Amino acid sequence: MSSPGLPGPPRLPLLPLEGRVAVVTGAGRGLGRAEALELARLGAAVVVNDYGQPGRDGSGDASAVPAEEVSAEIRAAGGRALAHTGDVADHEQARALVESAIAEFGQLDILVNNAGILRDRMVFSMSEDEWDSVIRVHLKGHFNTTRFASAYWRARSKAADAPVYGRIVNTSSEAFLAGSAGQPNYAAAKGGIVGLTTSTALALSKYGVTANVICPRARTRMTADVFAGYQEPGEREGTTEGQGQGQDAGGRRGPVGPLGPLDPLAPEHVAPLVGYLASPAAAHVNGQLLVVHGGMVAVVERPRVAAKFDTKQEAFTYDELDALLTPHYADRPPGQTFAAAEVLALRHE
Repeated sequence: MSSPGLPGPPRLPLLPLEGRVAVVTGAGRGLGRAEALELARLGAAVVVNDYGQPGRDGSGDASAVPAEEVSAEIRAAGGRALAHTGDVADHEQARALVESAIAEFGQLDILVNNAGILRDRMVFSMSEDEWDSVIRVHLKGHFNTTRFASAYWRARSKAADAPVYGRIVNTSSEAFLAGSAGQPNYAAAKGGIVGLTTSTALALSKYGVTANVICPRARTRMTADVFAGYQEPGEREGTTEGQGQGQDAGGRRGPVGPLGPLDPLAPEHVAPLVGYLASPAAAHVNGQLLVVHGGMVAVVERPRVAAKFDTKQEAFTYDELDALLTPHYADRPPGQTFAAAEVLALRHE
């Protein structure tokens, strides 16, 4: 206790997410794990959801181990965490996930949707099950949790007759932006997530809730073969801000984090953006799409109208469209489509 007239001990500043409660799906490994740890580091209590199947294609028996391990890691660092092993693609289990956060921690403030699987194949070879399973986990899984979280926030806002605190961060992919020939199911699901996010952003803004979507690039269990040999730790010269310079086992120099050379595709590059979007500082960021990886964040602009044609008659005819559209596309490179392949060239500079 301080003496009368003397200042007491300095007050520590509150962490950005102090007192907030977050749900992170697919948080037992990879991106979800890094995001859950970051939200906890910023002060949030975290419900760590992971169905725990070992196969990246959704195969194998469900396991509580991944979610339990991440929860234990958060608690060991002094945070609060609860493991949840439900399947978010199941409507009722998604309801139970949202309810578990409220029951355990008294509220829900943040929802990060990250759970997903891969079942890649060219469209002409893809089976119905390969299509349905990926759409189910990614797109339906995002909808299910959003459905129950949004209903909770709407009810709270109506009861208080005022906006409440709510943040949704959804996970899309560059496969949607740039097109991915061998992933028609995944690209379609990720494109659907963008549509879900922008619709949700408009629907919930009056209740104080924001919804944004990220397209992350990271080396995880799901993408290990995709990025095989892609700029492993220590391959890039130079340093990143706040980090030193060192060598990896092969003698190569590159960015060094607290645990050694930092992989440019480490999930830890993505997690801080999720923490920011979940924070009070991002109150005016809503319905946005951001690409993030390797020390870089790119804000993606919405589509713009490139050309407009009006009929000179009551309605277009085939001949009139032929006369207008055929010349318009005549000199366009055959590979130039609506897809934005240039995002794949984005790099930290």
